[in-house]
Amino acid sequence: MTNPNIDDAKGRAKEAAGALTDNDDLKREGKADQAGAKVKETVKDAADKADDAIDAVKDKLTGD
Repeated sequence: MTNPNIDDAKGRAKEAAGALTDNDDLKREGKADQAGAKVKETVKDAADKADDAIDAVKDKLTGD
């Protein structure tokens, strides 16, 4: 999986290029890339929180 920050930057670049060239398809593609990056970041954050919760339960069960 690619880094969400990279996907966001690519989306912004596409959107800007589309705006400069008056290419609506490229602008939409850039916005879609940015939205995808946001989703990836949200999923990554949720997975991190779940991992933290699992670790906390393991710590309580093992007495750490």
